[in-house]
Amino acid sequence: MSKLTTLSRTFLTAAVLSAALAAGVFASSGASPSADPGATADSSGAQSDAPPAKEATDADSGRIPEPKQIGGEPDGIVQVANLVYAGTKSSTCFSDHFLVQAEKDSAISTSRRFHAVKLSSEELFEFPLVIMTGEGEFELPDAERQNLRKFVEGGGFLLASAGCSSPEWDRSFRAEMAKVFPELPLAAIGMDHAVFHTVYDIGQLNAKHGNIRPLEGISVAGRLGVLYSQDGLNDTAQTQGCCCCGGNEITNSQQVNVNILAYALLY
Repeated sequence: MSKLTTLSRTFLTAAVLSAALAAGVFASSGASPSADPGATADSSGAQSDAPPAKEATDADSGRIPEPKQIGGEPDGIVQVANLVYAGTKSSTCFSDHFLVQAEKDSAISTSRRFHAVKLSSEELFEFPLVIMTGEGEFELPDAERQNLRKFVEGGGFLLASAGCSSPEWDRSFRAEMAKVFPELPLAAIGMDHAVFHTVYDIGQLNAKHGNIRPLEGISVAGRLGVLYSQDGLNDTAQTQGCCCCGGNEITNSQQVNVNILAYALLY
């Protein structure tokens, strides 16, 4: 099975979510999944429809059921990955508590925990949303750059967050995005973008120290595929075993991250 076909199978949940959103199941949103009016770059591309849901179950057709997803959960449970990148750098300090909140306030069923996935692996294409965070300098090998571009171009979504607002990580991430997407620079995302209006209507971002920088993104064919926070989108109140000292993290990050998850599934 090709990488893009594998990825599209993961997004079957999008059809269910689209119907739920149209029916008003998402508690706080007035947004519609039919269009993405706030694309930050290359907005001329047409938006593709979500793949149709299966009409018959494996039991109905007498087929052998497909195995569970790579993380062990049954189909229909949304899985999110935290990336292992630049060889051994990990994203383990990013809180997965927003996955629990997504289940409470929307129709999304999640695994409630992240799955560690190497950026260079084939497993990357099994996840609709992946998290990349950390502190300090890093450099991606070419294989990871190529895999990341294929992932985003194929419909995947990268949420990137500078750990503790690390300036060294920020510089490295910007340099890497310039290499992965040389023709698509990071651009500020306005608060009218659809990503802020899926599950919750978010009118502003709040930060620990008040002076907040806008979220930035990269859009491919009219769909936001990379979202980056220089200040940090980690819900540090819910992290365990990780110290975050002196950062200017976004304090309503939990709601932002739930919205990002919904956006990744809907668009």
